[in-house]
Amino acid sequence: MAANTADRQDMFSPVTVDRVSQVIVDQIKVLIRDGRLQPGDRLPSERELCQRFGVSRVTVREALRVLEASGLLAIRVGAHGGAFLTTPSAERLGEGLADLISLAPLTATNVTEARIVVELGVLPLAVERATEEDIDALFAMVEDGERAVESGTYNVEMSAAFHIRVAECTHNPAIEMLMQSFHGPMRMSIEESHAAAPMGPRGVEEHRELAEAIKQRDVAAAREVMTTHLDRTAQRVRTQTD
Repeated sequence: MAANTADRQDMFSPVTVDRVSQVIVDQIKVLIRDGRLQPGDRLPSERELCQRFGVSRVTVREALRVLEASGLLAIRVGAHGGAFLTTPSAERLGEGLADLISLAPLTATNVTEARIVVELGVLPLAVERATEEDIDALFAMVEDGERAVESGTYNVEMSAAFHIRVAECTHNPAIEMLMQSFHGPMRMSIEESHAAAPMGPRGVEEHRELAEAIKQRDVAAAREVMTTHLDRTAQRVRTQTD
């Protein structure tokens, strides 16, 4: 239920410290976390926010831009416009995590070990929840991969995209967000793996076997294929760092 006007009177506190726009952002995030502000709620006007926070309109606008960039706010124009709270998408959240991961001093071995834990862990849900549309999409990606292998154009992006699509079969937004955040590091680990051994048909064949196991609802077969697939990557990246 949206917060009413009376409840909002005590929501916002005047700000008197440096970097006031960030403090405003933090206050609004706390209100969202506590459930006092919810997706769909409209924030007070810029003028009213200036009065409640005790800051300039420039500062309020900067805070709103930060919230909009983080996917927590949508700015609408027109007679019924304003600043409305939104729910960040899995892609947006994943991008934020990806930025943090990409800035960390990770090795291909670190990433591959994490992939083994995460990607094996999602398989039971992927096998259970994959729809016919999901399965068709996996086989379409496999067929694209097979044609690319034949023409010598198969690349890291195609491999990473397949693994992310398997995770999407879980229909769990938290898992999708996690795998989206792993996109960049996953590419890095795959690139290092194939620096040790060129891309060939074996990986794509295993993608087909995995898609078939998901289609057959066979968790054991899916785990066996994925284990073989990722263990080979782990061995290759270890070879590169030894």
